[in-house]
Amino acid sequence: MKMLTACANGSGTSLMMMRTAEKALKQCGFKNVQSSHCSVSEAKGTAKNYDVVFTSVAFNNMFDDARANGAIVLPIKNPMSVPEIVKAIEDADLKSKFN
Repeated sequence: MKMLTACANGSGTSLMMMRTAEKALKQCGFKNVQSSHCSVSEAKGTAKNYDVVFTSVAFNNMFDDARANGAIVLPIKNPMSVPEIVKAIEDADLKSKFN
């Protein structure tokens, strides 16, 4: 599964969210995850090449093209919260789609 995390500038928050999402995915039983992080402006064009996109709630509406191309976009309030990301993974039923 290919995962992307995106934040405003693509450095701090997206990197922290990527590390947190990796932990959450591992906790949910995912083993082969390719992770990347970038800015929202870059992600708008590349998100369609990923299976799952984690982003801040504020940027959720910027990924309609990715959704139209089959990407699952998961808006996250707290990028450091493993429990929140685990819940998003479970709510989206990623395990049945990618595991």
